[in-house]
Amino acid sequence: MRILAINPGSTSTKISVFDEHEDIFTKNIKHTTEEINSFKRIIDQYELREKIILSELQQAGISLSSIDVVVGRGGLVKPIPGGVYRINEALLNDLKDEKTRSHASNLGGVLAHEIAEAIKPGMDAFIVDPVVVDELEPIARLSGMPEIPRISIFHALNQKAVARRYARERGIKYEDLNLIVVHLGGGITVGAHTNARVIDVNNGLDGEGPYSPERCGSLPVADLAKLCYSGKYSHDEMKKKLTGQGGLVAYLGTNSAYDVSRKVKAGDKEAELIYRGMAYQVSKDIGAMSTVLEGKVDAIVLTGGVAYDEMLCKWIEEKVAFIAQVVVYPGEDEMKALEEGVYFAVKGEMEIREYK
Repeated sequence: MRILAINPGSTSTKISVFDEHEDIFTKNIKHTTEEINSFKRIIDQYELREKIILSELQQAGISLSSIDVVVGRGGLVKPIPGGVYRINEALLNDLKDEKTRSHASNLGGVLAHEIAEAIKPGMDAFIVDPVVVDELEPIARLSGMPEIPRISIFHALNQKAVARRYARERGIKYEDLNLIVVHLGGGITVGAHTNARVIDVNNGLDGEGPYSPERCGSLPVADLAKLCYSGKYSHDEMKKKLTGQGGLVAYLGTNSAYDVSRKVKAGDKEAELIYRGMAYQVSKDIGAMSTVLEGKVDAIVLTGGVAYDEMLCKWIEEKVAFIAQVVVYPGEDEMKALEEGVYFAVKGEMEIREYK
């Protein structure tokens, strides 16, 4: 099976072609500021990006007729259960609708659909585990303030992919495991997985949970309200302080966990305190999720780009190993996650869902 995976970012489009899980071609296409800024809406970029994708495939000697399946990164659609979704008219309409939220990832499904149509009219295309995957239990939605319910926005693609990988490597069904999966990246999310559902997870987009390289994490709410009304910051400035200028950026002036780790190893005591603080907060959330799973945890899985740092993972493991074995799958291979998801769905090992 030859699969084309498409993953659009704000200034780039990454494409990969897989033959039976082997990556035979990958290209990270960069888009200039002029190209991006020439469009009023993000979704209007799809024709330009499609043209460039087709050109790159042609230059690589990969004919469209050789591609069996096309899959794109899912976007900010309405909350849905995790899994593989066939791109239908309802999904396309919601991907193109920018009335509420807009993000470059919405282009993934649109590009997948258009390129599948170019290969063969009526050919199916798919998305896998978008960030809006929502499988929360009703009790997990309660925040203490009815006007602000807890919502599910997290690194669903990577969390689900490594959970399934852990299950496959051990010959166990994902549905039969209780896992705590931690994505360590620019944002950090800690999810409780049971019966193949993420029944509780922090909102990684808006900064809930542990502080991270770029996000402030959960804050003392009264002091936050006081700061918001202090007159020092506009609404937009406060949003940036919460997501983008929080966490390691706020304390140490950098969002690079790698640079912070190097400072720690060079003897920088302030950097060590802040970095250990991030591990400390991650560990506390792992402990919280262990109570969600009532102490029945098969494994704690650490993943994401920051999971390459063995020192940070060791700090976390020292605090949570009493709960369950800690397994590390470093990196965030989104292309492989897209390919594996749609591969096993097309093979009949996972359900293909219909978006409504």
